[in-house]
Amino acid sequence: MTRTLSVAALQMSFIKADMDANIARVSERVREAAAAGADIILPSELFSDHYFCKTQEEHVFATAYPWSEHPAVTAMADLARELSVVIPVSIFEKDGPEYYNSVVMVDADGSLLGVYRKSHIPDGPGYQEKFYFRPGNTGFRVWNTQKGKIGVGICWDQWFPEAARAMALMGADVLLYPTAIGAEPQDDSLDTAARWRRAMQGHAVSNVIPVIAANRVGDEDGQVFYGTSFIADHVGEIVSELNRTEEGVITAKFNLDEIEQDRAAWGFFRDRRTDLYGVLT
Repeated sequence: MTRTLSVAALQMSFIKADMDANIARVSERVREAAAAGADIILPSELFSDHYFCKTQEEHVFATAYPWSEHPAVTAMADLARELSVVIPVSIFEKDGPEYYNSVVMVDADGSLLGVYRKSHIPDGPGYQEKFYFRPGNTGFRVWNTQKGKIGVGICWDQWFPEAARAMALMGADVLLYPTAIGAEPQDDSLDTAARWRRAMQGHAVSNVIPVIAANRVGDEDGQVFYGTSFIADHVGEIVSELNRTEEGVITAKFNLDEIEQDRAAWGFFRDRRTDLYGVLT
């Protein structure tokens, strides 16, 4: 029996400081993606609010929750169970006195498979995440869900080829990246949208694996997010995409058996020289 996998990415704008409304709006898009046949549905990064990391605001810490108790997680778990879909849920996580930028993997029966904590934490104008988040301590994760084996990185993780390769070596069928990226406030002329895509398309090529990226759109107090969410196939070709402003759902279906055969034939994993890679660490 041929193994296939249907994936979806959601591109949306969000309402400031209204978690319930944002969760409800994402839920509507999840239903839309499920109706289109998606098995795995990816919302964007930190979808419960505006991207709060633009500045350092102490009051925002009160919006974090333990990962299994976050309202976005409990809502998506109910929805996943109802629709029989897998949903990686991006949250602001509180673990005792520590805070993380995390994804909770919700399986198609609504069960929580665990948490991945963002490994690479950026710090720069408009993206001051080190004020809020500790570097993740979970290591990279690949989730054996009811629909397939899923590797998930979070935003800045997507720029690092080591993260993609690690998840591929762990047996991922697809790589997913929830994202919040847009304008660079220190340089109005800097537009990273094209290179953002190229970095992940490179992961697809070098690991012979589909890549799905879900970004947000909209002007959030002067910080404009550029969308351009996409799904790339295992040769790096973009097979579905959205533009810089539109909200919506994109989907694609992959034949996992064909991809596995292509991955073996290309020899990227056969020809690795781990004896020469010590310089990387």
